[in-house]
Amino acid sequence: MKELIREKAPYILTALMADKGEYGEIFFEDLKSLTLNLEDNKIEKVNSGRDTGVGLRLIKNFKTNYGYTSDLTYENLLNLAKTLAKYEGEGKIAVGKSHYVGKTEVLIDPDEFDIRKKKDILERANEIARSYDERIKQVSVTLRDVKRDILIINSLGEIVEDHQVRVVFFVEAIASDGTSLYRGYEATGGSVGYELFNEDFIDIVDYVATKAAERAVLGLKAKPAPAGSFTVVMSSHAGGTMIHEAVGHGLEADLVNQGLSVYKGKLGQKVASDLVTVIDDGTLKGKNGSFTFDDEGVPAQRKVLIDNGVLVGYMYDRLTAMKEGKQSTGNGRRDGYKNIPIVRMTNTYIDAGKDNPSDIIKDTKDGIYVVKMGGGQVNTVNGDFVFEIIEGYRIENGEITYPIKGATLIGNGPQALMDIDAVGYDLGWAIGTCGKDGQRAPVSDAQPTVRIKRLTLGGVL
Repeated sequence: MKELIREKAPYILTALMADKGEYGEIFFEDLKSLTLNLEDNKIEKVNSGRDTGVGLRLIKNFKTNYGYTSDLTYENLLNLAKTLAKYEGEGKIAVGKSHYVGKTEVLIDPDEFDIRKKKDILERANEIARSYDERIKQVSVTLRDVKRDILIINSLGEIVEDHQVRVVFFVEAIASDGTSLYRGYEATGGSVGYELFNEDFIDIVDYVATKAAERAVLGLKAKPAPAGSFTVVMSSHAGGTMIHEAVGHGLEADLVNQGLSVYKGKLGQKVASDLVTVIDDGTLKGKNGSFTFDDEGVPAQRKVLIDNGVLVGYMYDRLTAMKEGKQSTGNGRRDGYKNIPIVRMTNTYIDAGKDNPSDIIKDTKDGIYVVKMGGGQVNTVNGDFVFEIIEGYRIENGEITYPIKGATLIGNGPQALMDIDAVGYDLGWAIGTCGKDGQRAPVSDAQPTVRIKRLTLGGVL
């Protein structure tokens, strides 16, 4: 099918651009995925799928006409192009001026890793999590691998291919003491093959399963979180959930252009502590949000967004860049050929600082130590956020004392960035799937240990 697309691209693009659009594009995707899930001590689901299709996009007067199909005959694609163009004629295009090919470098291809070994990974994780403590009552283990082959041919003369591979693995454990339940969760993975697991896959499987079970049991003995205003130390183990949600989305150019970002009109202004530098980098090897080319054929890039507290840039896809007379930053991503590309983060993080993480805790007399964040909500218009704390502790007189539960962090993104007064030299990563406009995208986020002078903790009064 890919060869047919290459061969017929000039005719399809000519029809698509017939009514003098600014930009036309053919997006081909061939997605193979395998998901295995274990629950109740047995493999519950084995979902294997393949989805192949084409999306055609026409940008005219900064508006998008989009159509997609899984019927990849030339006649159907040509008719779709004519429908989007709404005109019978000939458009001006360039074809094949440049050709780029990228791929995820992996050592063990998902297709070459025996499914029995994949089953062994799930069963071992289940065994390790359940054996951690008799109070572990439920365990869910998921292993997913994806191979994604994309081809982009556009009216600028660019032909771009990218062959992407991802493997993710996560464990959820539920502990109960007869009166209450608590959930523990841990995940790993990224743009890697099955080399993610070592030869006997014990180390990483045991770590993820043990950590999930440990968090679940810890929650049973944790004390109800106090309510009020506290100094908050966020561990590097927390990943960059806060920076992704409370700050990152507000730096996506589509939200900025729509007036839905608190950072609109603030380029060159101080928006964070001098200690804070925020970066989005899709080039990092092995990370979950990495790729060679984005879903518009633009190379992945490293973008400094906030530099020592000063806002220096936003993230762009082709459309938002066209509107502002700029270049795309390689942040055009889509949840498959059925969707238009939109501005999305890749791997977003607060850069490491110079402080010793242990000294940050010792220097905090009364506060909260956050080790793992959960879900939350953010209002990008004003930056207000609410986040769940999955694993947290009380800090008293510079020491971590007892675990807390039932806690939420409440604050404002820009104000929280301004209130950071210590940044560690460690840097911890987490993986996730980001949702926006009904689309999903694999991402990573990270931060070092940071201290925020004041946030509101929702707990028990």
